[in-house]
Amino acid sequence: MMISKVDWSYKEALERLKKPVLIAAKLGIHEFVHEVLKANQCSALFRDEERRNIFLLAISYRKEKVFSLIHDQMSSIRDYTTNCRDSEDDNILHLAAKFVPSSQIPGSALQMQRELQWFKCVKDLFPSFLEYRLNKSDETPEEVFTKEHKDLVEKGEKWMRDTATSCSVVAALIITIVFAAAFTVPGGIDSNGIPNYLKATSFRIFAISTAIALFSSTTSVQMFLGMLTSRYEEEDFLKVLPGKLIIGLMTLFLSSSSMMVSFGAAFCIVLNHPWKWIIVLICLLGCIPVTLFARMQFPLLVHIFKSTYGPSVFKSMKRLTY
Repeated sequence: MMISKVDWSYKEALERLKKPVLIAAKLGIHEFVHEVLKANQCSALFRDEERRNIFLLAISYRKEKVFSLIHDQMSSIRDYTTNCRDSEDDNILHLAAKFVPSSQIPGSALQMQRELQWFKCVKDLFPSFLEYRLNKSDETPEEVFTKEHKDLVEKGEKWMRDTATSCSVVAALIITIVFAAAFTVPGGIDSNGIPNYLKATSFRIFAISTAIALFSSTTSVQMFLGMLTSRYEEEDFLKVLPGKLIIGLMTLFLSSSSMMVSFGAAFCIVLNHPWKWIIVLICLLGCIPVTLFARMQFPLLVHIFKSTYGPSVFKSMKRLTY
């Protein structure tokens, strides 16, 4: 039986639905919350022991669908809860500023990014005067955010620096290898200094792939150095640092792939036709490190890209003005 099809009085809703709807808001079960509010909109007034209603709970527990449901479809409830405060005198922005650990987001840096996205989106959706309200500890939402996320910033910085250090070493090694390969012409040169296999397709592949490997690995090193020299301000975790990491990982993958292609092309030139089966075997073996790198790093790269440039659950919402 659908809850919304029952004619609930406020007293009946208070007795039977208060606890379930508050739990549903905490767990993000937006369908149940929707049904309860359709049955009795006064259910939005229910508060838990910390004086938080369903809207404040959705923000506190980072439940996007419950938040979106109330913000987009139930303006009367949203307008009422805008000025609500909990037992600690925290308003909507104070609650959005508090740190909520998540097991679904890998890495401290990405958790920090997600926390920033939540706080910025909620702040953009509600009146600016909420940013200057103080809670019982005489703290603004910005001050609460900085205090709550201090440890997360430090952990995120360490994760970013460790990742950048490891990847920059690999990229630097690739630069060293391909730079030397660029001046070591496979197949030798003639008396005029012209490569003997200049017109061969394999030599062109060698030259192009070597150049790509050199340029992409250099770009990768620059991105990782940019991460190592960053000031690691809170705002940097939103787009700057993830953007550098994305470019760094993509160019590192491109450089390692190009280096393997260059290596295979060089063997084609040196061994030539009588050793075709060895050339095929070498090319297959060259695919192994590239495939392993892709399998290890691609899921992380996709997650970072989606979290940085993907659509937001708050995309269609408009800021409230009074």
